[in-house]
Amino acid sequence: MVKRQIVKIDEEKCNGCGLCIPNCHEGALQIVDGKARLVSEVFCDGLGACLGHCPQGAITLEEREAIPFMEQECGCPGAAVRAFRDKNEGEAVGNPASQLRQWPVQLHLVPPGAPYFKGADLLLAADCVAYSLGGFHGRYLRGRALAIACPKLDQGQEIYLEKLIALIDQARINTLTVMIMEVPCCGGLLQLAKTAQAQAKRKIPLKAVVVGLEGDILKEDWVS
Repeated sequence: MVKRQIVKIDEEKCNGCGLCIPNCHEGALQIVDGKARLVSEVFCDGLGACLGHCPQGAITLEEREAIPFMEQECGCPGAAVRAFRDKNEGEAVGNPASQLRQWPVQLHLVPPGAPYFKGADLLLAADCVAYSLGGFHGRYLRGRALAIACPKLDQGQEIYLEKLIALIDQARINTLTVMIMEVPCCGGLLQLAKTAQAQAKRKIPLKAVVVGLEGDILKEDWVS
């Protein structure tokens, strides 16, 4: 822990408008339960670029003990929100076109308030899935927004739960498809999605897809 400048949010003043979110290029701010929140100290650089974008004056800077800012973790400026145009599979000669529609994709970095999540069909995939499944882009990613996570190695999974709930209730995603590997540790990602579905105010369809280690689909079912 070090003493440094870090964002402070007055929840009584915050109206959840989300204007601060795209102006935090480190991905440190997210809308959770209708309020802007600092989701991770390590992502906040303390420069205050978000301050001038809050119409309620709810964001200030304070000097306090906090985890040191680690630029390599948040990928700044690589965490900046970007939306891509839809692509046809035949666009790339000799190489199937990527069906990725947005950036970032890591669940710690994705902003639930981003416009490409509004009413989207969301694909939540374990990190290893895309490497194992040859048809991942064409069969599963095409037409969907994406978030990836590792239920075994990632820290701060309570933030994952909050984000999934925000995606269901605030972004109002249409469906949630969870893709995991057949290994036991991967089941934690599906359980996280089930918990979010149970705690969210809205109810949406949830599908589970289990991928074998050799790239075959072992199971694909809607979860009640």
